[in-house]
Amino acid sequence: MDNAQTVLQFFMNQKATIGYSFMALLTIGGERIFSMVSFQCPCNHNQNFAYGLTFLLGPAAVLLVLSLFLSPRLWRLYTGCCLDPMKLCPRGNCCGCFRVLLSIFTGACVAPVMWLSVALLNGTFYECAISGVDDNLVVDLFCRNNTVKCREELARVPCQRSGLSKDQQMDLLQMFRAQSQILGWAIIITASICGLLGTCYRRCRSKVSYLQLTFWKRYMEKEKERFDTFAVDYATKLAERNLKSFFENKGPDPFPLPSHKAWEEISEYYTFSRSEQCYSILQRFVERSDRDFNPEKRPVLDMEHAIEMT
Repeated sequence: MDNAQTVLQFFMNQKATIGYSFMALLTIGGERIFSMVSFQCPCNHNQNFAYGLTFLLGPAAVLLVLSLFLSPRLWRLYTGCCLDPMKLCPRGNCCGCFRVLLSIFTGACVAPVMWLSVALLNGTFYECAISGVDDNLVVDLFCRNNTVKCREELARVPCQRSGLSKDQQMDLLQMFRAQSQILGWAIIITASICGLLGTCYRRCRSKVSYLQLTFWKRYMEKEKERFDTFAVDYATKLAERNLKSFFENKGPDPFPLPSHKAWEEISEYYTFSRSEQCYSILQRFVERSDRDFNPEKRPVLDMEHAIEMT
């Protein structure tokens, strides 16, 4: 039993690493499927570049959008900001807001960077795109010591249907793939260095010590876990109360809920302050002496995902 708990605790502590590893495997698998099943380079000067670049950058753009769409931090910051623009920068803290947005965006870039790295290391999309570039500098780079025929047949090399000899085709393909892999490794190295420098900078500027930061992270994980449990429990009780009132044809029992203002306050993005020693916006709210204890008597939601209450 103890061994099982140890293994479970290890996986819980390494869930970020495991998540990124799983994402990397999905990216590699998706790239292989695209390469073998759906990708067919047209092998002509007019379409190669656009077609190859679409397969190279298109999935990366989709992954970026999906990562942003699935980011709870983004929606926590963005929800309701059209009605209250100050919610984006509470207390006029524009620098803090910018840091949060930058953190959200860099986190969303993990999947696109993985896709670009894997796709470039494979080289299939790049060699199709680069062979269709109609630029003298690019053509001269590949056909510098070859005949005019190389310039005419360059776009057909990825399909290995050009009029060049097999040796010439293999040399060009090796050049394409070498450049693609160099770019892939450049992206990996740049992303790794930027990630390390960003982490070092954040830790260097941290207002709390390493152990307190570890405790803070554990607390936030537990608070979120317990919030989800409480939310499900209270939503179930409220639903049961309303259904009981409906079917029994009598008035509902009292069921106090936090006010709209309270929900708004605990939905703000939290920044740590040494003077308060609070570890979340929820803790800051419950420890306030002037907090509003008046329950919401009649919540009104507009449409399906409404937040405005009257």
